[in-house]
Amino acid sequence: MGLMIEGKWHVEEPASGSADDGKFRRTVSSFRNWVTPDGAPGLSGEGGFAAEAGRYHLYVAIGCPWAHRTMIVRSLKGLEEVVSLDVVLPRRSDAGWVFATAGAGAGAGADSNRDSLLASHALHEVYSAADPDFSGRVTVPVLWDKQRRTIVSNESSEIIRILNSAFDAVGARGADLYPTDLRVDIDAVNELVYRSVNNGVYRTGFARSQAAYEAAFDELFEALDELETRLSTRRYLCGGQLCEADWRLFPTLMRFDVAYFGAFKCNLRRIQDYPNLWGYVRELYQMPGIAATCDLDAYKQGYYSPSELRNPLGIVPKGPKIDFTTPPGREHIMS
Repeated sequence: MGLMIEGKWHVEEPASGSADDGKFRRTVSSFRNWVTPDGAPGLSGEGGFAAEAGRYHLYVAIGCPWAHRTMIVRSLKGLEEVVSLDVVLPRRSDAGWVFATAGAGAGAGADSNRDSLLASHALHEVYSAADPDFSGRVTVPVLWDKQRRTIVSNESSEIIRILNSAFDAVGARGADLYPTDLRVDIDAVNELVYRSVNNGVYRTGFARSQAAYEAAFDELFEALDELETRLSTRRYLCGGQLCEADWRLFPTLMRFDVAYFGAFKCNLRRIQDYPNLWGYVRELYQMPGIAATCDLDAYKQGYYSPSELRNPLGIVPKGPKIDFTTPPGREHIMS
């Protein structure tokens, strides 16, 4: 049985080169093209992907934190009518990420869990439609080009920047999440958050030795302590303005107490035990459009899916009950 890592499902074996030290290492995304306003090449890949309303489609999994980023930015930029969306079922089958059959229930953030675009039964069929010879890992999120019938990108950090800036002339709205004057600070915060928190929970939960687990565990909570201190003097991670860095941290915080604390043994403290982080995550959750991208039950289904090493019986816990709708309680820095 595989487990979700960076939106990628892996069999429960150490990644290449990790067997000796027990450390988890992640694979690299396969498709790295960019949508740009005029179709010019982006920072990687090839050109020819011009921003047009209705041309692009997102495939996501509601439980995946990396896919969650793309759902959030799509909502914040008002791109619901510009970039269409489908959500796979919360739990994988032997075919990997799969879509619902007729009559199956709906998932959060979409009218159904069916592939409304290609009528695929499994996400691997989308990858094969883009490249019949594809042999890599089938991952979410996926940004699909309806015109060229191919995958633009399956790298979440790049998809969110595409959504943030490429569609400004064709219907996007909302604030720039990566403004020029904050980019140095955003990039620095992203580096800390990605290694020690976003990926840190996986480095902790997927460690294959006690030493690797403890090193990742200590680094994770040192980073959370640092972020707690940072938020004691500013409303958001880079000051008084919400930016990309906040929305890259938020999905991990949303899942922490309900999933990582137990399933990944990240159990020194809950996010609810950090006054500033707890107020911060509730404030972001209460932003217009954000709650609709969240689903605590789906998180539990995913992270407590059957696992020979971590959850052999596949029992999904009923708790904890977490209320993100109470007032943030950070009045001293909310002005």
